[in-house]
Formats: sequence, C-alpha cells, structure tokens
Amino acid sequence: MALDFTYRVQVPHRPGQLARVACKIAEGEGLIGDVTTINVGRDASIREITIEVQDRDHGQRVAESLDELDGVRVIWAQDRALLRHEGGKLVVSSTEPVRTVQDMRDVYTPGVARASMAIFEDPSLAGKLTMIGRSVAICTNGTRVLGLGDVGPVASMPVMEGKAVFYHQFANVSAMPILIDTKDVDEFVRTVKLIAPGFGGIHLEDISAPECFEIERRLIEELAQPVMHDDVHGTAVVTLSAAIVACRHAGLTLEDAVVGQIGLGAAGFGIASLMLDGKAKRVIASDPNPLSHERARAKGIEIADMETVMAEADVVVATTGRAGLIKPETVRKGQVILALTNPYPEIDPEVAVKAGAAFAADGTSVNNVLGYPGIFRGALLAGAGEINLRMKLAAAEAIADLTADSDLVPDTLDPTVHERVATAVKNAAIESGVANPDRVPAGL
Repeated sequence: MALDFTYRVQVPHRPGQLARVACKIAEGEGLIGDVTTINVGRDASIREITIEVQDRDHGQRVAESLDELDGVRVIWAQDRALLRHEGGKLVVSSTEPVRTVQDMRDVYTPGVARASMAIFEDPSLAGKLTMIGRSVAICTNGTRVLGLGDVGPVASMPVMEGKAVFYHQFANVSAMPILIDTKDVDEFVRTVKLIAPGFGGIHLEDISAPECFEIERRLIEELAQPVMHDDVHGTAVVTLSAAIVACRHAGLTLEDAVVGQIGLGAAGFGIASLMLDGKAKRVIASDPNPLSHERARAKGIEIADMETVMAEADVVVATTGRAGLIKPETVRKGQVILALTNPYPEIDPEVAVKAGAAFAADGTSVNNVLGYPGIFRGALLAGAGEINLRMKLAAAEAIADLTADSDLVPDTLDPTVHERVATAVKNAAIESGVANPDRVPAGL
C-alpha cells in the first residue's frame, strides 16, 4: 500500500539545493507532494517534504539517499498519517466559555437544575436545551473495518474519529465514537439501546455482514431516533449518484440500464438495492457466498455468475475486496465500470477504458463522506424518526445534480454540497411524513 511520508530536511541555503533534493527523490522513485518551509537561516533552510512511497522500506531508502547528498541532513522521517493521528482527532469542548460567576450560575448550579426540571416536565425540550438533538453516536464493533477486516473496536477508533471530524466540519453535528466490544448481536443491540437516550441519531459503522443487517433492522424497529448503517446506505447513496452521472458520460440513462453488482456484502447489497429503488431497468448480482443470495432475491435482485453479470450489465459496480478480479477481456464495449475496492480496485479505470468501457472509476472517486453528514443533518433538522427510502434517493439526486459535467461526483470539501444534501433530505422527510417539528433541535 502506498504511503505518504513526511521528511524534515535541512538543506544548504543556496540556489539549486532544493532542486538537488527533488532530483534525488525522483531517482528513488518517490512522488513529491506538499513542501512546507519551516525555517530559513543564513546558511541552511529547513523544509518538510511529503513524499508518496511504496511502503515503509521504500520510505527508509529515500531518507538514506537524501542523507548521502553533501550538506543535506534528514532530521526525521515519519508516516504522515500517523503524525496527523497523534493525540487523536477529536476533543469535547463547550459552546461558550465560562468567564464570570454569573456564567457559572447559568451553565451549572443553580441554573442547570432548572434546565433539568424543564426536561423532566417536558422531555421534548431535551433537543433544545442540550446537545442531544444535534448529536450522533457512531457505533461499531470493528468487525469489518475498511479493507482491513476484523481488527476489533479499539483499532477501528481512527476511522470513527475521522467520521466524526466530517460530521462536525460539513454538517455542524457533534458525533461521538462508541466502541462496543462484542460480536453478539443481542448484546450489541442492547448496548446501543442503553446509550441511545444521549443522541439524536445512531450511525452504525464497520460491522460485518450478515450481523449488520439484523442489528440495523432491530435498532430501527426499537429506537425512536433515525438509525442508518453507513456502509450499507451511505455508500449506496453516493454510488447511485455516481452511477447516474457516469451514465450521462456514457450516453445512457439509469432507467434504461441493466446494473450488475459484483459482491453482495454490506456495501454491495445496499448498492444493488438502491439501484433497484432508483429505477434501474434491472439489477443482476454475483457473489460466491450463497447466504447472500436469499436476501438479494427477496429484494428483487437477480443472482447470476460473474461472467453473466459482465456480459449483460450496462453498468457494473464491484465491491469485492479483490484487486484485479475483473479481467480486461470481460469488459464489454460501452460499459460503465465502477470498481470500488480500495486501495486497489477490481480493475484499473484506465485499463477498463482501454478495454472498451465508455466510462470507468475507482473507489478514490466514490466516497461516502459525500453522503452521511448531510443525510443525518437533514434527518435531525426535520426531527425525523427514521431515514427512509425517499430521503436516501433525495440525497443521491442532490449529489448528482451538484456534479459538474466533467466530474463523477462534486467536490467533497465543498460545504455547499453538504448543505444542499441536508436540505434535500429534510424536505424529503417532510414530504414523506416522517418529520416531527417538536423534535427539531436548536443550534444546528
């Protein structure tokens, strides 16, 4: 797996010295990213240079080669991702500082007692007088983390923190990782129900299939808050949007297209289901696990082998975790190929296009960060007790409508995108009758 390493390098402060460093990096097959000047002195300057390397050994070799340059010294070299994770990515802070005795009386004793009694007498005030209404619990047991598999709840924490960062940045929603150390469905469900009163929504994340489907179903039935498994539905929303846009690029419409889904895990099943709900002409799927077939057939998804999927589908989506699974000779001229396994897709997009695909993309383009912050914000703004199909389709349509003609998805870092998704979801909740004005929180 490619890594980004950051090198703090001392370089002689003379013309051409940085160029010498850049040439040495290129000779060592490193790919230069960010360059930040830390200090400029009379005799030497210090810069931090981020370089994409093949692995840790390659990163060490680049450091050693730089040290060989006359006058150049590598002060340190570290994995950039680990640097950014030091101390974690989240803090809990107050919305207002406490500066005076009156401030203390307002936010703590005696004022806090009046807020508690107000909620006791009218529980609907909790969304207005506390953070509950604008908070989401990100619940996981770490049994299916990214492409890493079952790494356990503690090792999943960096992923949960990352999810929470985007909730705050893009949706002004406070999200708290909840690590649940059990693989037992009953125990997981009971634990979430016990902590649920403190949150306005429940985000399920990185739970293995088929347990994730049972957990989500039961929590939706038993909780008053909106519940969504992001790996199933958030990924499906963004993929449906990408498929709509990709069809435009290929001169197709989704309504007239046969969609093929390769892989029916949590993400694959969610994608295939939403493609059907999004009015795809037909959805066929393949998966070597026969346990996934019954669930798919019950939804109206046809089961076939992979060869049939590749032969008949106009749009192929792959979520198998198996790099290189799709061979170029199986690509049909004019197909849309979305090979979404990270970091290495089922087929490289350039290879797919060369083999005849009209349009191809990989998982680096289709990121569920485009979906879940706006989906949950919209649900909270509507006071919705669920995230229904109409709300998911509204989110997918909003993302597709915001995509420029030359792109597959809009800019993930554009706050306007998330605002528009939230508005579309909120309106869909109101129109579909699941909104509740009494539950709308303050401060969102």
